[in-house]
Amino acid sequence: MNIFEERLSTIRQKLDEWEVDGVLIGSDSNRRWLSGFTGSSGQLLITPDAAIIATDSRYFEQAQNEAPAFTLFKHRRTKEDNQKLFETAGVAKIGVEAQYTTLAAMSQLRKIEGVEWKPLPRTVEPLRQLKTEAELRQIRAAAELTDYTMSQVNQLARPGQTEQELAWELEKTMREAGADTTAFTIIVASGPNSALPHHRPGDRVLTLGDPIIIDMGAQLGGYNSDMTRTFYLGDGPSDQFWQVYNLVLGAQTAVFFHLRPDANCKAVDKVARDIIHNAGHEEHFGHGLGHGVGLDVHEGPRLSPLADEEATLAAGMVVTIEPGVYIPGWGGVRIEDLVVITPTGFRRLSLCPKLPIIPIIPICNS
Repeated sequence: MNIFEERLSTIRQKLDEWEVDGVLIGSDSNRRWLSGFTGSSGQLLITPDAAIIATDSRYFEQAQNEAPAFTLFKHRRTKEDNQKLFETAGVAKIGVEAQYTTLAAMSQLRKIEGVEWKPLPRTVEPLRQLKTEAELRQIRAAAELTDYTMSQVNQLARPGQTEQELAWELEKTMREAGADTTAFTIIVASGPNSALPHHRPGDRVLTLGDPIIIDMGAQLGGYNSDMTRTFYLGDGPSDQFWQVYNLVLGAQTAVFFHLRPDANCKAVDKVARDIIHNAGHEEHFGHGLGHGVGLDVHEGPRLSPLADEEATLAAGMVVTIEPGVYIPGWGGVRIEDLVVITPTGFRRLSLCPKLPIIPIIPICNS
């Protein structure tokens, strides 16, 4: 039994728990995880006796090659094909992905005769949190590309360069090193822009004395990495920069002593949050401590005050640890590492050194 047949078996065992006769999977990452199909359009219909992949003519051959555990249904995007697909499955009550099914899609599904639909808050997502060795190899390789790219910041960043220009240099470096693409739009946030956690690179010019947050990840074989480092452009950081930087670094370091299987996700977040709050920056750390990473760059589990009360870490989960402090009008600091939870603790996947100073080397004219 291959990995996709094992995953099919696991989903079939969930049908009784979900109180459905079958489940319809249409979200990209869930579809890929279950079937191996990498196309951009298609649905999986899984019942106790059938595993069907429905897609259009662009992907007929690709679906057959990539998802041999599934029977191909050639969907021509007609109302008649919609009806035929579910008649073929021969089941009456089908679960749908509540997080990903739009109102328009649900309206179309309700037109199909003889089927009762049940929204399911979560389907494949909890299963995807535990990575296989093959998945971990891909994520490690993506993290290595991110490490390499981040290590080039000292050579690439310079005064007078715009945020967009530096972001483009970093993207080129990452792709030339072997990444399929970036995991997300690279964040370069300089000066007061670094107080914006998800700032998009703009035309602001890098200036001596700037704090600079750089957040990036590589995508390789469909899997992602994620890492952030904060830099100071110049040789003489201010006392405020060091105070905030060391606070964030200390909060992250404290969290590492609490990463292990069965650790409560809210409690892990609280370790960093309490340190930052006690330093007087309660209003300056507004996001969660971390999140899972895999086929999606943001997936479960979440390390956050908003995490489920009972949510815990488990061996095989890949998560970010990314405390931050953001002070409006001045700037911010975020330090983010990617880690995998192991049976005895954790292993760091982000290995790029945390050396914040970008020295300015004078150009000598002879």
